[in-house]
Amino acid sequence: MSKVQNRNNFNEPIQNAPPEIKQIIMQVLKIEKDRLDKNELGRINEDILKIVKEAVQ
Repeated sequence: MSKVQNRNNFNEPIQNAPPEIKQIIMQVLKIEKDRLDKNELGRINEDILKIVKEAVQ
């Protein structure tokens, strides 16, 4: 399997997700990217929980 096919398979669940789930995924990816950019090793569980709770309400 080529790298392009692997990349497409990786993105497929995000592309096919309902809008609410896609929003959660994108927000979690953003906070994880921000955390990695800042070289922070702290936990982000509280941030993820907050994102999910806001999406459910």
